[in-house]
Amino acid sequence: MGAAMTKTPPKTFHVKSFGCQMNVYDGERMAELLAADGLTATADAAGADLVVLNTCHIREKATEKVYSDIGRLRKDDPAKMIAVAGCVAQAEGEEIVRRAKVDVVVGPQAYHNLPRLVSDAVKGEAALDTDMPPLSKFDALPARRKVGPTAFLTVQEGCDKFCTYCVVPYTRGAETSRPFAEIVDEARALVDAGAREITLLGQNVNAWSDGDGRGLHDLIRALDRVEGLARIRYTTSHPNDMTQGLIDAHRDVEKLMPFLHLPVQSGSDRVLRAMNRSHTRDSYLRVIDRVRAARPDIALSGDFIVGFPGETEAEFAETLSIVAAVGHAQAFSFKYSPRPGTPAATMEGQIAAEVMDERLQRLQAAINRDQLAFNQALVGRHCDVLIERRGKQPGQMLGKSPWLQSVHLETSAPIGTMVSVELGHAGPNSLTAREISAERASVAAA
Repeated sequence: MGAAMTKTPPKTFHVKSFGCQMNVYDGERMAELLAADGLTATADAAGADLVVLNTCHIREKATEKVYSDIGRLRKDDPAKMIAVAGCVAQAEGEEIVRRAKVDVVVGPQAYHNLPRLVSDAVKGEAALDTDMPPLSKFDALPARRKVGPTAFLTVQEGCDKFCTYCVVPYTRGAETSRPFAEIVDEARALVDAGAREITLLGQNVNAWSDGDGRGLHDLIRALDRVEGLARIRYTTSHPNDMTQGLIDAHRDVEKLMPFLHLPVQSGSDRVLRAMNRSHTRDSYLRVIDRVRAARPDIALSGDFIVGFPGETEAEFAETLSIVAAVGHAQAFSFKYSPRPGTPAATMEGQIAAEVMDERLQRLQAAINRDQLAFNQALVGRHCDVLIERRGKQPGQMLGKSPWLQSVHLETSAPIGTMVSVELGHAGPNSLTAREISAERASVAAA
């Protein structure tokens, strides 16, 4: 990365995160780093001296969208400093500097160096870091001081699965687990900072383990004992890492919410082998049966890819049939999109765009049908809702049910309150509710 002209040190910044929850977590930590270095956050990019684009490489044309964003920012304010972080930064490296002339490029394993890199760029020095040290970044991050009622907590990063369509092993590195005590300490700090619900994050979060033989279920049971923490979630899981201990935790730990995101990707065994998914249709369904036996009311979520190279109409029909067999409460579905450097990108039998479009429409119709049916089955049920923010209507608040649906209700309970409700009308994406009672003492007003 060549030296550039000196710049005025930025006083304000804006972080824009794309993609997964882990990117949201990383974006929050980068904002904390910059704030600790004396910069002030702004609500939008236009008013910021420094804009950090925290990128994701999973979605279609992700790299081109980053370059488009850089072009718009440069057009609006040529003097604005731009940092590209995240997975596109890791994958592109020097190419971003050459093509877009950004000020800073930092990969997802090196973002703890962001303040130093910004300082280097101000002085006209090289400001690129895409090294992958073994999780040293967490030791350098500032303490969590104030968060909302829900918070993300990264416990595991990287992936050793090497699915043939996926860039994560190349942009996030090998599977690495954070130390047990470090995670529990950060969870306590999040609760002290205002969190009532914590979602544990990892590319394969249920592969988390430590040197003492403990698995994710042990970590969840430890967090269950954290005073003030009301809810625990985790995402994203791999079917091959759903241990009996983790399944038993869904039965035993009241704070562990009845929700499981468990991607299957395809209902066809041949396609799964081509994807290098290492599970089969039958093994996936057997895991689902075991989870439901432990927690009958669990909401199941998944990921699906349509149009993987070589996928036939009959194999796509197998995906539709596994959707019908599971009855997901929600699911994410995508058209296959080749990623440079992945094995699937050069496979024969690439599917025409119009075929993928038509299959995706059918798949999403089936998913939407099941999501609405799951929501409708909850009408009249009593549950707790964690209030997260104000709604659009006067007196309306918005929160999440134990099954992760958005719930709208009229209440004077402040943000961060747990409200007991009776669920009412169900739509495809949310429910309404009637307040029964709320915990009001010791919860600060929003």
